[in-house]
Formats: sequence, C-alpha cells, structure tokens
Amino acid sequence: MARLGVLLFLVQIVLAVCALISCLSAEEGQIRGLPRIVWVLIILFFPLVGSIAWFVAGRQRSPGGGKGWPGVSGGAERQRRRPVAPDDDPEFLRSVEERAKQQDQELFRRWEEDLRRREDDLRRHDGEPPREGDRPEV
Repeated sequence: MARLGVLLFLVQIVLAVCALISCLSAEEGQIRGLPRIVWVLIILFFPLVGSIAWFVAGRQRSPGGGKGWPGVSGGAERQRRRPVAPDDDPEFLRSVEERAKQQDQELFRRWEEDLRRREDDLRRHDGEPPREGDRPEV
C-alpha cells in the first residue's frame, strides 16, 4: 500500500511539473480563463486538481485537434508556414532558375558577339570587306 502511495505522489509531482512548464511556456493568446500568474498559483497550491484544471480549461487547444505537444503548432498551421530550407521554397527555386536563364542568355550573347568580332577580324585579315549585317551592334 505504501508503494501505491509513493507512486501516486510521484505521478502528481510529474503532472504538476508538466502543467507548470506548459503554463509558463504558453503564449498569452493560448491562456484561457485566468491570468498566467493565477494559473501558476493554482498549480502550485493544488498540484493534482490545478494541473488537471490547467490541461482541461486553462490552455487553448492546438488547431490540430489537440494532437502533439503543447505549444507546438498543429498540422493546419504547418501547411501555411513558409518552407524552412531554401531548396524547399518554390519562390527561391524559381528565382534561381530565372537567374541561371539570364546568365545563360548573357553568356550566349557574349559568345555571339565574340564570334562575330573574330569573323570580322578574319575577313579583314583575308582582305575581304566585312558585310554590314555581320557587324555586332554596339
């Protein structure tokens, strides 16, 4: 019988500690009914009843239907969040692709100008006058 009493006492302490952590880490918009300090005092002075009251009536349930840890956003909020890593962000990937396309076009344009300039140099060297359509526009 003494073991049962010790076990229930430990369960009560663990429940009170969890309720205190949950209460102290909750944001202001997640606390219902009473101010935070009142909830802390209730949990401290009445550990079993106060802890159960906090979990039932004191904290706002997460949007995911109460799944997960207190303070961690539910599934509905996770879908609306921005991606964490840049390679998961579609806007970032689109901007990288556009930048690469612009750089490729610029490189291609420079190669064409260089090719036209070299062809003109070869024609001048061979004595042939350059044609008007072959000259690069400046």
